[in-house]
Amino acid sequence: MSTNLPAASDRARTARLRDALLAAAFTADGLLDLLGAPAYAALARSETVPALRATRGDSPLETLVRLFLLQRPVEYGRAAAALPMDDCLADGWLVRDAAGVRATVDVRPFGGPEGQDWWIVSDLGCAVGGAGGIAGGADAPGGADRSELVLGVGGASTTLAGITVRTPVASALDLGTGSGIQALHAAQHATRVTATDLNPRALHMTRLTLALSGAPEADLREGSLFEPVADETYDLIVSNPPFVISPGARLTYRDGGMGGDDLCRTLVQQSAARLNDGGYCQLLANWQHVEGEDWRERLASWVPRGCDAWIVQREVQDVAQYAELWLRDAGDHRTAPADYAARYDAWLDEFEARKTKGVGFGWITLRKSGSDRPSVMAEEWPHPVEQPLGASVRAHFERQDFLRAHDDASLLAARFKLADEVVQEQVGLPGAEDPEHVVLRQNRGMRRATKVDTVGAGFAGVCDGSLSAGRILDAIAQLVGEDAVLLRDRTPESIRLLVEQGFLTPVSDWGVPVGD
Repeated sequence: MSTNLPAASDRARTARLRDALLAAAFTADGLLDLLGAPAYAALARSETVPALRATRGDSPLETLVRLFLLQRPVEYGRAAAALPMDDCLADGWLVRDAAGVRATVDVRPFGGPEGQDWWIVSDLGCAVGGAGGIAGGADAPGGADRSELVLGVGGASTTLAGITVRTPVASALDLGTGSGIQALHAAQHATRVTATDLNPRALHMTRLTLALSGAPEADLREGSLFEPVADETYDLIVSNPPFVISPGARLTYRDGGMGGDDLCRTLVQQSAARLNDGGYCQLLANWQHVEGEDWRERLASWVPRGCDAWIVQREVQDVAQYAELWLRDAGDHRTAPADYAARYDAWLDEFEARKTKGVGFGWITLRKSGSDRPSVMAEEWPHPVEQPLGASVRAHFERQDFLRAHDDASLLAARFKLADEVVQEQVGLPGAEDPEHVVLRQNRGMRRATKVDTVGAGFAGVCDGSLSAGRILDAIAQLVGEDAVLLRDRTPESIRLLVEQGFLTPVSDWGVPVGD
């Protein structure tokens, strides 16, 4: 690991730096106010020109943006007006040269889920994605080996943070911590946080992120997958692993070093042994679409015994698109044409050898239920969702518990409540007496939509938690002139589907939705 990184050993000095950042409004909200939405969005795409134009003044906030986000040198006196310079130079956040002072790392404001002001520390030029290919096509910053660069927060990181179940737990593991964003989130609701990474530079960045954000220290351990934690168990495991399916292990932050999607499969299969009963393992993953195999069945086979699983595929790319994406990420598009073509060929050779026709991206959530009748759902859902989804994920598994415990008779004896913000849409020809079909649509969470018949629509609309499903069906049967026994016989399957998809929530004996 390069020694040209800040230290965070003196918590008092780090606290003074944090106070200076707050005083200058070097926060997510402060940046948006200073830069405006277009420049702020451009910065997230690693485009710096709009932000440079917006920081031509000499306010402390403009100084900090130029130092830590734009990585421009700043005159010493100007920097001293914004920061505790002795502390920053002593701990290595800044270095002094003929041009003034420069930052040694990227420090990026990040808004926590409850309005906290956090700062994520990563390598210069690596705050978002591959920073235009610096990881592969340019000199690495700070003397670091290109393969060991530590990225900041990108779309994958925020997605994982948003889907993670946030119930208070005794212990949490962030496997492959990177710059520490998942460990920072976990520290808000876990008594003990362990963070691991194969890259010692990443562990140091995590230490900086936690210290600068005022979070408790984590137990940081070096190593691959579950090796650093041996047989220890946790209530929550989260991982944004190096899931890229590539012909080699060039870049630690993205390439897992195993063939195909074996790293993600291994992580899933080994997770059950490290989970406490009722614990969750949540990760992002890429998986192969193999010729002649159903991807759902393939991933379902990964799920360990005694675990429920919910696998959501958000996107699929053909092998050419996928190779081009990660070649650009590594900066290979800036190399000589022959070198680029050779690397492209290597990716396609790898896919051809594995009979891979596409690559899926999505989320995998496991819960250690211990059931001998596990619920394993694998689905494709490319549609917009409402983040954060952590509460929706937890509710999904609680509904599976309910359905598993209720046969048809007990299902009809149960009471249900229509989920919040579900609307009904009727579809049919203009002027028709009856709609062709009725659609129930969620405006929260996964934002699902499902077709129902008129009985299903009427049933869902009456569900307010006061009457059992059976009594509601009896009333509907009388209203439409249908045999009540036949209606009771054919409806439980539809009720199960509405519960499974979150349109209906079971209500406890105390009148409270299950899971609240």
